[in-house]
Amino acid sequence: MALRKIFREFMNKRVLFPPLLTARHCSSAAAAPNIPHSAKKGRLLTGVTIGLVIAGGAYVSTVDEATFCSWLFSATKLVNPFFALLDPEVAHRLAVSAAARGWVPREKRPDPSNIGLEVWGRKFSNPIGLAAGFDKNAEAVDGLLALGFGFVEVGSVTPVPQEGNPKPRIFRLPQEGAIINRCGFNSEGIVAVAKRLGAQHGKRKLDETSRNPSSSTDEVKHGGKAGPGILGVNLGKNKTSEDAAADYAQGVHTLSQYADYLVINVSSPNTPGLRMLQGRKQLKDLVKKVQAARDEMQWGEEGPPPLLVKIAPDLSKEDLEDIAAVALALRLDGLIISNTTVSRPDPVSKNPVAVEVGGLSGKPLFNLSINILKEMYVLTRGKIPLIGCGGVSSGREAYQKIRAGATLVQLYTAFAYGGPALIPQIKAELAECLERDGFKSVIEAVGADCR
Repeated sequence: MALRKIFREFMNKRVLFPPLLTARHCSSAAAAPNIPHSAKKGRLLTGVTIGLVIAGGAYVSTVDEATFCSWLFSATKLVNPFFALLDPEVAHRLAVSAAARGWVPREKRPDPSNIGLEVWGRKFSNPIGLAAGFDKNAEAVDGLLALGFGFVEVGSVTPVPQEGNPKPRIFRLPQEGAIINRCGFNSEGIVAVAKRLGAQHGKRKLDETSRNPSSSTDEVKHGGKAGPGILGVNLGKNKTSEDAAADYAQGVHTLSQYADYLVINVSSPNTPGLRMLQGRKQLKDLVKKVQAARDEMQWGEEGPPPLLVKIAPDLSKEDLEDIAAVALALRLDGLIISNTTVSRPDPVSKNPVAVEVGGLSGKPLFNLSINILKEMYVLTRGKIPLIGCGGVSSGREAYQKIRAGATLVQLYTAFAYGGPALIPQIKAELAECLERDGFKSVIEAVGADCR
């Protein structure tokens, strides 16, 4: 009966499975946009496919819940090709809207026990997270966490709303598994994001109280302020702002109460002058001011949220040494390595789209970002948690990031191309890699290739 109820909910919500074919820092308006004429050709075929999906679901829903859940995620692959017909930003808005409304599969199966871990005093059910740029305005936190991510990072959020750079600003390179974007921190601003996160936080607290009115406050809980998973908030600066520290401090004051961790983004290549903040003196001054803004607030027993810095992959050895020195001296809580690259490594360099200005993400970024990750792990002597980001598209590659020094791993472009079905696949592969090499947990494997 419970399984049939799940399927009825699935039918009533008309669950859609849009692949997330987009790029970092894209617009994420909640309203579903008009479908362009080029996409209408696939409507009939899409309808037939969805009908087959529903018919298959009617059969699978009669078996156990784990099988039904597995089928739901696998079914997302059937619709992926049709969304490739859409403009990248249109596809992105549809994906955000679907996740915000719960029109995506919900992961009901527990994660493998060997991929759970604790970082910054917070319990992660798995180390696989969604990088900033997909849910820029915190519209779909619950839906994205329900997909099975261990954590989701929203943003980048700027103090004042801004449109970002002119369109077109997103370019797919499907054969290379890559995307180039120059969106430029398009954001609804911190006030809109704060209202949304506040409403979501209040609803969660009410739901928790309703379900467990007599639960003990001493009970060990997995997840964080976003409920079942961990929520990160990525902070950016406005394009025309002359005081970057004030912009980041404003983000801290307004959004930190809803965040399990905060990120200072000084590495997007699409905001003029932003990457100059990665210099030793500039970064030291900036981090000090942002830390002061966070620490002057009133915090309960949990204390303030950890503060991380997201860096670029296009840095020299001297740059990395400077950043490591600042991170250690100021006891930074973590680093995200890395953002998109302005370089065009092979095979992207041979693609005509490579001439477009912007940051490159996806598979061609993997080697560059993992090399920077290894160097930073050594420079920080393994004392600072690192989040490995860039080019991850499989559990094996997530495992490589962990062995290179990452405690947590983020993906974006592979998720954009592969859709929800990729998430359980990556987690299962990661668990297998750990078990194969004799590691009982993720923490045991962190930095194994650097020891």
